[in-house]
Amino acid sequence: MPDIAISVHELSKKFGDFTAVDGVSFEVQRGEVVGYLGPNGSGKTTTMRMLLGLLRPTSGRAQVLGFDIEKQAESIRPLVGYMSQKFALYEDLTIRENLVFYAGVYGMRPDDYRPRVQDVLALIGLSGRENERAGELSGGWRQRLALGIALVHSPQLLFLDEPTSGVDPSARREFWDLIYTLTERGATVFVSTHYMDEAEHCGRLGIMYNGKLMAMDTPSALKGSQLKGPAWNVVADPLIPALDALSATPGVHRAGLLGDHLHAISLGDSHTAESLRSALIARGFADAIVEETEPTLEDVFVELAGR
Repeated sequence: MPDIAISVHELSKKFGDFTAVDGVSFEVQRGEVVGYLGPNGSGKTTTMRMLLGLLRPTSGRAQVLGFDIEKQAESIRPLVGYMSQKFALYEDLTIRENLVFYAGVYGMRPDDYRPRVQDVLALIGLSGRENERAGELSGGWRQRLALGIALVHSPQLLFLDEPTSGVDPSARREFWDLIYTLTERGATVFVSTHYMDEAEHCGRLGIMYNGKLMAMDTPSALKGSQLKGPAWNVVADPLIPALDALSATPGVHRAGLLGDHLHAISLGDSHTAESLRSALIARGFADAIVEETEPTLEDVFVELAGR
């Protein structure tokens, strides 16, 4: 059994004159949780659909679980689970009936799927509710059921395409707890998202923009390698004039609003907290407070997209 679950080399997909995915290359090791971060339209779903054998690449090559995505797509599908952005739950069926139906689609026999359905119900927290209709579930519970359907056949690799889109923050947190439970049981997870806070939960993270994979590494390594200098939180009043002053300060690479304060990235070692504060005082903000802070993945994304 190969240690590499997904291997991608210069994979591209064009639709007419539009390039949806542009020369993407990466690897996913077995047992990893790898995130694919980017805005809508950046190529995340198109990449996944090529890896599943649902779209033919324009150029490049890839293997999933050792199988070629073009020549051996039928061998890949029984080994993977796919949760799309709009998963097809049958709303008139109960939770259990949905799981049983999809188990049959995956070719499972009753002797195999009966205990597996019970295990999945327990895993996704729906034991005792299996006779409720799927159409009566709230958004977070519908997503749990959709995940259960994707893993009912015990796949080695899960493709989750923006699985928590449209659910509340608490449900998103619980969903990520489920993802890590699955990896503890041996699954490999490739998950797309446009939520910066979710991306922090990934072991490694690829950042997509306009069809290009801009960078891929651990979240901490991305924050350490992709920025031009340290990050600063700045409290000053009034806020908008202070933002203008901070943006115009030599040595400040980028500044913006972050809630009720300002957030800035400086160039290299051009500033300390005291020198940045002194610059603001000189511009009339005598009560300015400046503190160094941890960079964010949003800082990294804006930096990469700006390039």
